[in-house]
Formats: sequence, structure tokens, C-alpha cells
Amino acid sequence: MPKKTKSAGTAPATSPPPASWQLRLYVAGMTPRAVAAFDNLKKLCETHLAGRYEIEVIDLLENPKLAAGDQILAVPTLVRKLPPPMKKIIGDLSNEERLLVGLDLRRAIKGVKPQ
Repeated sequence: MPKKTKSAGTAPATSPPPASWQLRLYVAGMTPRAVAAFDNLKKLCETHLAGRYEIEVIDLLENPKLAAGDQILAVPTLVRKLPPPMKKIIGDLSNEERLLVGLDLRRAIKGVKPQ
């Protein structure tokens, strides 16, 4: 599982467009649940945010101090850093409808600015 994934953009590789959605996925090792969460998130982003997202995977087994910054209590946890406000979703991210609602993507798809 990659540490950081950016969606494909139309700009040259030397200056990719800034991602409008910054997502952090906190995991504790490359467990089947962590891999499933990443795969589910990647699929959702490619479907609904193609070219407009960045995923950063943070393995808390490698750097446990990073959990404090976003107040992570369980893994896997997805944190939407941008657009504000910050949102969190805990679990393997397999329920697409819950993920769309939790990230305010349903509103973004309809053209309404996330709140």
C-alpha cells in the first residue's frame, strides 16, 4: 500500500494541480482491514473525485506520535483535512453511502460547497 497517492491530473508531471480534497488514512500495519480501507477509499475517490484528491496513508506502527495530531482513537480512521471542516470516519470504508455522507461528498457531487 503506498504512503501517498495523488490522482492523475491533466497538468505536466512537474507541476501537478493542487488537490482540492486532502485525505489521511490512519492504519496500524498493513492488515487486511487497512488494505480494504485503502482500496475502498481509492475506488470512491476515483469515481467521485478523479483529479481532485490526495490520499496520505499514515501507519501508526511506524510513527505512533502522529495519532495525537488528529486525535485518532481507532484504526483504520479516515480524516478529511481539506476542504474544511475536518471530518473523520472509522472503519474499513466499505459502505459507500456512509462514506459519501460522512465526507460531504454527496453535496460536492451536486455542486454544493461542503460545510
